[in-house]
Amino acid sequence: MSTPPPARVVGELARAHIAARCLHVAAAFGVADAIGEQPADPREIAARTGLDADALRRILRLLVAHGVFEERADGYGHNAASRLLRSDHPESLRPYVRMGGMPAFWDRYSELGETVRSGRPSRDWRGLLDYFDEHRDEAQIFNAAMVAKSRAVLPTLVDAYDFAHFDVIADIGGGHGHLLAAVLERAPRARGVLFDLPHVVAGTASARSPRLEIAAGDFFTDTPPPADLYLLMDLLHDWRDHDAAKILASVRRGAPAHARVLIIETLVPEAPGPHFGKTLDIIMLAVTGGRERTRAEYATLLERVLGTRSEYSIVEAMAS
Repeated sequence: MSTPPPARVVGELARAHIAARCLHVAAAFGVADAIGEQPADPREIAARTGLDADALRRILRLLVAHGVFEERADGYGHNAASRLLRSDHPESLRPYVRMGGMPAFWDRYSELGETVRSGRPSRDWRGLLDYFDEHRDEAQIFNAAMVAKSRAVLPTLVDAYDFAHFDVIADIGGGHGHLLAAVLERAPRARGVLFDLPHVVAGTASARSPRLEIAAGDFFTDTPPPADLYLLMDLLHDWRDHDAAKILASVRRGAPAHARVLIIETLVPEAPGPHFGKTLDIIMLAVTGGRERTRAEYATLLERVLGTRSEYSIVEAMAS
């Protein structure tokens, strides 16, 4: 494959946000939901979504050029990629796409120059949580996006590690417990502990069972319950290094001497070239003030790193 001319490389990268923004708009207005099994004319789609027909046609034309939707003689129809934008698709990514386009995320990229100058975004993860308290519509989209992402990657994670010989497994900052539920299915003798902020676990009370304990707390000020295995998925990357160290110290305070920790994150490869971890690292820089880390940056913790069939890796370490 020939290398594209340098001017094309720079030009296409400079315009990359445009197609992404068109995808955000299509997801936000439910364009994919407005197209059924048969192709639809842009005027029909526009009438169903409250959009301008000509503007919509132009957005669809660009998305088709990027492999999302198909243009046919009788209108625009679905392909495998566009079906993932439907709300009723079993693997729907519509919430995940909407998350990228909502103000809590998108506005932070307009501030990226100042963030790079100062090394800090205008608000960190704590500030984002406060923002979500005041903007419940965006909070609901964010929560749905996390569920959509989990649905796609959890099977790869539970296949990559043997959870069966642990008696108590604690998920720290585990949200609504989707990871822990998938792990407990693979560890039939284990009991689970879901540890997160009170307002987060309040929405999971119905999940409580003889095998699942709900523990409310703040990992910066409270000690998580004792367990044989601790799960930290997409947790440390939300925080700067000194805060990540505080979280690990909190886990160590409550952990028995034999306990193990699994840090489930997207590791940034040392090698050059495209990788999702490098993009996610900039999302963390802009939105939460956190970071994705390399294998070397976990070197003082890790005993081994397990790859998965997804972009995630599992860093295994002793808790103590």
